[in-house]
Amino acid sequence: MGDNLKKRIGMSLFGVIICAISVGIFKIAALGVDPFQSFMAGLDAVIPIEFGTLYVITNAVMLIFALVFDKHYIGIATFINLFLLGYITQFTYSFLQTIIVEPSIGIRILCLVIGVVIICFGSAFYMTADLGVSTYDAVALIICNTWKKGKFQYVRIITDLVCVILGVALFLLAGGTPAQILTIAGVGTIITAFFMGPLIEFFNVHIARPVLKGKNDVNK
Repeated sequence: MGDNLKKRIGMSLFGVIICAISVGIFKIAALGVDPFQSFMAGLDAVIPIEFGTLYVITNAVMLIFALVFDKHYIGIATFINLFLLGYITQFTYSFLQTIIVEPSIGIRILCLVIGVVIICFGSAFYMTADLGVSTYDAVALIICNTWKKGKFQYVRIITDLVCVILGVALFLLAGGTPAQILTIAGVGTIITAFFMGPLIEFFNVHIARPVLKGKNDVNK
C-alpha cells in the first residue's frame, strides 16, 4: 500500500469520525440535523433498535442500490462511513447527554454553530481523500450522472426534501408532536442543506488539500 493511499485512508477515517461527532452535537442542539439525518431520526423514532445498527442497515440498502446501478462511486470511504458513522454518532450523543443536561437555548445555538464548523471540517477531509462517497451521496450522483435525470444540485435538493418529509412523517407517526419537529428539521437542516459549501471549500483549500499533498508540495 503506497504512502499516498495510506494517507487518503487516514483522512477518510478522520473525516468520518469528525462528521459523526458533529451529528451527535447537532442532536444535542436539537435545532435540526442534515436532511439525511432527519430521515434517520424519523426512522429511529419508529424502529426500536439502536441508532448505530439502524444506520448500518439503512445504508446497506442504499449500498445495494449503488452496486446495482453504478458501483464506481463506492470505495473504501463508503464502507468506513457505513460501519462507523452511526455508532460514533450514537456514542457521542449519549456521552454529551451526560454532561449537557437540559441545555439552554444559548447552549443549543452554540452547539449548532460548533456542529456546522466540525461537519464542514470533517467533510473536507472525507471529500479530499476521494476514496468513495457515502451511499446517500451515491443515490443523487447515480440519478443525475448515470440515469441523466437532471443536474446534481437540483437532484440533491429533491432527495434532501424527500428525506426531510419522510423523516418528519415518520417522527409524527411515532408519536412526536408538531412542536418537536424543529428538533430534527429546523434551522440546522437549512444550514446543512444550502450553506455548507463555502466553509467546506475553505477547509479544503487551507487544510485538507495541503495535508494530502504534504508539506513539501503545498506550494506546487
